[in-house]
Amino acid sequence: MTSSLPSPAPLPAGFIRAGDVLDERLSAAQVRTLDQRYGNEELLYGLGLLDLAGPFYRVSPWELEDERGVRRINASGYAAVPFGEMPPVITQFLHEFLDRNRAQTLPQQASSPWRAALQTNLVRLLSRELPSHADSQVFFCSSGTEAIEGALKFAKAWRPRAKYYISFSSGYHGKTLGSLSLTPNPEYQDIFRPLVPGAVTSPYGDLDALRRLVTQLGPDRVVAVVVEPIQGEGGVNIPPPGFLRGVGELCQRYGIVCIADEIQTGLGRTGHWFESAAQGLDPDIVTLAKPLGGGLTAVGATIVRQPLYKRMLGGLSSKRHSNTFGGNALAMAVGLKSLEYLVEQDLPARSARLGELGLARLRALQEEYPRLFESVRGQGLLLAMQFRPVLGVPLPGMLREVAFEATAILALRELHAAGVMANLSLSSKRTVRLTPALDIPEDLFLTLLRRVGVFAGRNPTARHLLTNTPPGVTARLARFAASKPKKRTESDG
Repeated sequence: MTSSLPSPAPLPAGFIRAGDVLDERLSAAQVRTLDQRYGNEELLYGLGLLDLAGPFYRVSPWELEDERGVRRINASGYAAVPFGEMPPVITQFLHEFLDRNRAQTLPQQASSPWRAALQTNLVRLLSRELPSHADSQVFFCSSGTEAIEGALKFAKAWRPRAKYYISFSSGYHGKTLGSLSLTPNPEYQDIFRPLVPGAVTSPYGDLDALRRLVTQLGPDRVVAVVVEPIQGEGGVNIPPPGFLRGVGELCQRYGIVCIADEIQTGLGRTGHWFESAAQGLDPDIVTLAKPLGGGLTAVGATIVRQPLYKRMLGGLSSKRHSNTFGGNALAMAVGLKSLEYLVEQDLPARSARLGELGLARLRALQEEYPRLFESVRGQGLLLAMQFRPVLGVPLPGMLREVAFEATAILALRELHAAGVMANLSLSSKRTVRLTPALDIPEDLFLTLLRRVGVFAGRNPTARHLLTNTPPGVTARLARFAASKPKKRTESDG
């Protein structure tokens, strides 16, 4: 059966055809102009001042090039690009999917073979590490922040009379209203107050402080504790031994719902399938996202113990929480193939091995360049470099925070010049992260580390990050920062 639609009408003036984009007929300058005009102009303008705005194009899954043909190793992507750009293992499978799939694409009110398969595999994978989750259930969405929003609702439905949600200092759980309320960063929160009531913060890694807070609030009044096993946006903060286990024991003692935010750490990035399980935590709810989309699509998942799941979505209340695109066939197919590839190649073990090499090299660089690096840290292929401030003199208040922010931004620019694309850390202003693909070829990973060494040699002290920046760029950045005042979050880096 063929469509009886008429021949296509001409597109309105100014419309851009999909084929033009696919054929790369838009110049880089056109792309930047249009993106700034109709999108997030301020972000793209700031990136443009640093020569970081792109667009960039794939050379290999692990390397990108700019309009001048300059090639860089991609260690950015905020851990959401687990196999690089358009990985062949996923794209080849997608060709098959598009040619052969007959299953309904948006099965909101029907069973789906793709959703059923991915749910099954996720629960079986989690229950290998945490047997108590053998009968857990999964809710799919389209992002990490949505996965957190779902988790908060599952927890509230379980403890409806409780009031408080506890999260941790320097944590990051997303920017929709509920998850933002648990992200204690005034820079992102203040303009949106009042936030969701009952969100309170405890110092990360301090179990005694958490115990005191729970006692102060009243254990029966705490809905949930939400914790990242390792804080990503906080600058790769690894908690002290026993902290996560203690969080779980405290929650279990009082019946508080424990939510592990594994959106950045889960599925291999840190060298473990689930970092929370590796550190002795058996949470009631686990949230996943980033690597599940294979770097090609958006997939979020909230894995919930069965009693909690049924409390919110039982019987006639089964539509109490829903998501238009969550569980769509394309996303589930990519997630299923991504998970399969992670398992078949044992990429968590590979991440652990390469991460040891990477951290050893960064520690050697810190020892060689102590006036550039304040600290380095990491686990698996979640690596961080915290730099000394570009201005080595004490500064008051907001000026201090602006100087800290400038440190990481200029470091990102210098790394870019050395051929490495890296990530900022939203809650640790002097920290830049490296999150390369979990399947990056080992020789390319070693090249990445050598390029970080070249970056350090060019910037032996933090002040060089400033003096190696052309004065005109520095002046334009200063004017841009001064024209866009905002509340900065106090930080130690």
